[in-house]
This record gives sequence, C-alpha cells and structure tokens, in this order.
Amino acid sequence: MFRETRTMEVQTALRDIGFDVQPGEFLGVVGRNGSGKSTLLKILAGIYMPTSGDVTVTGKLVPFIELGVGFNPELTGRENVYLNGALLGFSKSEVDSMYEDIVAFAELEGYMDQKLKNYSSGMQVRIAFSVATRAQADILVIDEVLAVGDAAFQRKCYEHFRALKKSDTTIVFVTHDMGAVRQFCDRAILLEDCRIAADGSAEHVAARYTELFNPRPSVEPGVSTKRKGSGAIRYTRVDVASTLFEDGVLTLDLEVQADKDLDEVAYGFLIKNSSGAPVLGTNSVLKKQLLGGLNKGDRVRVVWTVPNVFSDGLYRVDLTITDFKGLAVYDWWEEAASFTAVKDEKTPYLVTPATSLEVSAIE
Repeated sequence: MFRETRTMEVQTALRDIGFDVQPGEFLGVVGRNGSGKSTLLKILAGIYMPTSGDVTVTGKLVPFIELGVGFNPELTGRENVYLNGALLGFSKSEVDSMYEDIVAFAELEGYMDQKLKNYSSGMQVRIAFSVATRAQADILVIDEVLAVGDAAFQRKCYEHFRALKKSDTTIVFVTHDMGAVRQFCDRAILLEDCRIAADGSAEHVAARYTELFNPRPSVEPGVSTKRKGSGAIRYTRVDVASTLFEDGVLTLDLEVQADKDLDEVAYGFLIKNSSGAPVLGTNSVLKKQLLGGLNKGDRVRVVWTVPNVFSDGLYRVDLTITDFKGLAVYDWWEEAASFTAVKDEKTPYLVTPATSLEVSAIE
C-alpha cells in the first residue's frame, strides 16, 4: 500500500512593504496583475491579516473593493439598496433619506422593483457604486472602480472622485489607468515582485509602470518577435520620446538600410492605443510622395511628425516598409516603439485635438 506524499508551496503576496499616507492624500497603487495590489488593499481594510507587521488606521475607513458583495439576486433593486445600506452601517431612516439620490445617480429609476438577477452586470455595478458613495468616511480604499461600467458611468465616477479630492478625504486607489493616476493622485507607489519598486510623484511612478510593459525596443536585426518581411530594407534605428506632453509634437525619427537594390519603396506607420485599437496612421503613398529607389547599402533617415491629438494614455507604434503598391512587405515591425500622451483634458474618445468654444449673446 502506497501513501501519497503531498507538498505545500508557500506563496508570498507582499514582502517588506512599508509606507505612510498623510491625511487628505490621494495615493495611487499600481503594478502588474498579481503584484499584490488587491491583497494590500484588503490588508488595509482589515479583510486580511498580515503574517507579520501591522497596519495603523486613524479614522473611519470604508473599502470600495468588491462592489456588490452582499447583494441578493432574488431581491429587487430597491430591497438590495436597503440591504447594502445596512451592511455599510446605515439605518433604514438614513437609507430612506438618500434613496432617491442613490437611484438617480445609478440612472435606474424604472428598474428598482425588478429582481437583481434580471439586471445586467453593469446595472448591478451602478447600484453598488451609488450606495457605496453615500458612505461617510475619513479614508476610502478603492480597487479598480473606474474599470467598470460604460463610458458615461465612468465619467460619473471621475466626477465623484474629483469631489472627494477637493473634500480632503484620504484615498488609496488601485488602478491600471495611468491617466487616472496622473489626474487624481498626489503620490503613487509601484508594486513589483511583491515589493515596492517605486514611491514618488504620480508622473514618475506612471512612467515607471509604463516601462514595465514597454522597454525601449532593440533595433538589432532578428531580435523582435513581432517583425516580419523579406528584410530587403529594414529599420535600423527608432527614436521616439517616451512622453508626449500637452502642446508637444510626436516625432518618429527613424533610420533604414537597404540590403539589396530596390525600386520605389513606401514608408508608413500605425499608432494604436493601449487596447490595440488603431488611432491614426499613414504612408508615403497616401501622402503622394514618390521617394524613388535605393541601392544596396544605402542608408536613409525617415522623420514623421504628428501633432498631439491623442487622448491621455499609452500608445504603440507599428512601422512598415513596402513596395509602392503595397504588395511586397520588406519590414513590418509591430510595436517598434511606444509613448505616453499626457493631456489635461480627459475624454473617453480615441483622440482629443485642441478645441475652442465661444458663446455670446444674440442681440
């Protein structure tokens, strides 16, 4: 008879973590998936106990960690508002007084007497967030709240957090949205390999986070795994500034080298946002620029300039070299470079060009 031997592996979620949050400070917490962000928030909220060390909290702390926990799908939306309010410590009379505001914020006036199981996930999030915003707290611990709901509801979330920031509420905020970090946070920390890898200004930590996913690309032939083409002509240098500020101009400063004689060639680029959606692009054929042929060994500098019409966020650049008709691909380099656009004006759209508004009375 054989006895099975079982082994146990200890997984450390956080190690040697130490930081202070000042009253009224808006602290961002960023990092890769699995870096320990949510674990950290649950420790701060008292949901998890640390194996060693301690957490000191001064004031009333309310967690926005898992919206909708405690909801009953067999109850109506109205009943769940009262149930969730009770879980947050509100009396029935207090929920009575705020009920209309909760429903108006969620924009679900016509659905409150339907059972929650008939709601979409987005509708459930609206109710949960609307109830949670009524909690009176000195400290809020928020985990990815802005990642849920549609664009219109996310704008409401943003407006709510702007109001919280003005009210000097202390906030610890986990997100993958570097635009939100730059907009709201006074300071941020970056978690990597269970430890704090960076602690500083929102701009500094957002840039460090972006570098985790977009190291400066190598231009050595054959290194990129996202590169295809015959190699008859190739990009040998890619120079793009990592950050594009409000009034800046994006410059793609490139060098190419021909490894054989070629007739007319076409250079192009495509810029995609962090979700991979194309934002804009062009090529020398569309620009009606006939560039002529190249001889083996020729080196050429190619410079593209693009005004900052981008919305706030991370972008990646694909580079192409083809023949004039686009039938032969010489070099197609996906994600050859990346940059982060920084904009004061935050919109949910793919581009945010400079706009102006003038309103005047009509006599």
